[in-house]
Amino acid sequence: MESLHSPQVGRRINYAGYLGTIRYVGPVDGTQGVWLGVEWDDAHRGKHDGLKNGKRYFTCLVPNAGSFIRTTAQISYGTSFLTALTEKYIENPRNSSSVEKVILGSSNGAIEVEAVGLDKIRAKLSRLDTLREASLDSRNVATAGSSGDIRRTCPDIRGLDLSKNLLPSWDVVALIATELGHLERLALNQNRMTLPRSAAIIADAFRQLRELQLNDTMTTWYELRVVIRYMPELQHVEVGYNRLRALEIPNQLSKDLFEHPNIRSINFDSNELHCWAEICEALRPITALDRLLLSSNQVGRIEPIADATKSPVRNLNHLALSFNALAEWTDIDHLVHWCPHLESLKLTGNPLMEGTQPGKNTRQLTIARIATLQTLDAAGISSRERTDSELYYLSYITKHGPSDESARCLEHPRWKELCEKYGKPDEQASSSKNKRDTLGNRLLRINIFRCSRSTSIHSSTNAKTGPNSDLNLSEPTALRVLPSMSMRAFHLKVAKSFKLPKGTQALKVWLKMPDDALIELPSEDDTHDLSWWGIEDGSGVILKEIHD
Repeated sequence: MESLHSPQVGRRINYAGYLGTIRYVGPVDGTQGVWLGVEWDDAHRGKHDGLKNGKRYFTCLVPNAGSFIRTTAQISYGTSFLTALTEKYIENPRNSSSVEKVILGSSNGAIEVEAVGLDKIRAKLSRLDTLREASLDSRNVATAGSSGDIRRTCPDIRGLDLSKNLLPSWDVVALIATELGHLERLALNQNRMTLPRSAAIIADAFRQLRELQLNDTMTTWYELRVVIRYMPELQHVEVGYNRLRALEIPNQLSKDLFEHPNIRSINFDSNELHCWAEICEALRPITALDRLLLSSNQVGRIEPIADATKSPVRNLNHLALSFNALAEWTDIDHLVHWCPHLESLKLTGNPLMEGTQPGKNTRQLTIARIATLQTLDAAGISSRERTDSELYYLSYITKHGPSDESARCLEHPRWKELCEKYGKPDEQASSSKNKRDTLGNRLLRINIFRCSRSTSIHSSTNAKTGPNSDLNLSEPTALRVLPSMSMRAFHLKVAKSFKLPKGTQALKVWLKMPDDALIELPSEDDTHDLSWWGIEDGSGVILKEIHD
């Protein structure tokens, strides 16, 4: 087992709670003695990027994440896997009598009780050979230890969390995983690991692995592709918070990579990816991809695709694009060609969904444009809501779209299909039966009253004579919605329309009855629409915000 107590370039350290990687060991001009040049995981701890008084000593992956420190006893170079596991899961017997006094954790030391046979419980919990899930996050794990020890001690681990440790490379991770023959789930978040030195070290380490988390590890797309080629059963991958701006692979190295047939889900949350077409092309080797999460990136446009049958992501069923920069409806129309089987989509937080278009019913317009969609922004789409949305879309096109038929078909790809399904809007007007399906007849006008957070509201009480008579309500704000909208979708629309702060956890909603009694409505009910709850044109609704 290698020494953990000497500074070496590439070694990971923990200094006063800050994790970093040694990038330089040696003298610094104008000073005495040996310095450690460290790149800190938390860039705010750094002062420069290895350039000192015009001389470069090292470089950093993140700008200004480096600084120099002296060698000191406060620096921890880490521990072995088994040492950390033992410290976490084994509590030594206390050789106490059969009765011990225990302080209840929730009583702040006020309640002390007697417990019998705690040593027996400790002995049972210390059976590491039966451990199936192990969490060693923030335990300063740096090495695998002696060969064979892990296999003899805890061979049955299926899920392992090694996040925020001092693992220097994939070599060390592979040495640990090699001895865990049943390992299926591995979390390595907030580590900084170099690629393996040779394929022999990693070749058989991850044969059973199905889930891999590499969030905030500064892992590049190329490095990920190198590693996952040795994980043939891998299905779910997370690579969020890695400052990825593009999914690039050096041309001279691309020939060494190959298709991965089993990965079904990739999470790129909170990176800096911006080009949709390049993202999709990079994902072409991931042939079974079903779920793609791109929330909180910088995608600002979805380009048209020349041949939809050759789309690299045509098998996607679930896509998250929340909090990007999409602003045009053509992006949604193009998305249909890239992902013809899309069932679930998240778009909240994009300029497009902020209600800047005429009518502001962005949910209905999105549903109508994507025929396969079943869930939008986590709210289910009922068959009635789809019908209402598509009829609304026809009315919207008639009112705001071009009058020329060919121009309509070009600007609104579903125009002809929906006209065949429901009849053209001018044909609807000729029939009193169909006239009921026009936009004006379908949208409800709901009057929204807001009350302060400190206001107490009592359900099923007459507001004039009961305890609700002193409610301090705002002037009503009219909101136009479809009666088929689900309660969850209604909550999302209210939050967006009133620009409620992000700290808002939930909303409470009361329906004002004709006799002014107040009936509390469910917070998020996906199975019933607004009309089922008795909300109709002209209804009054009282809104109260619940904050963190």
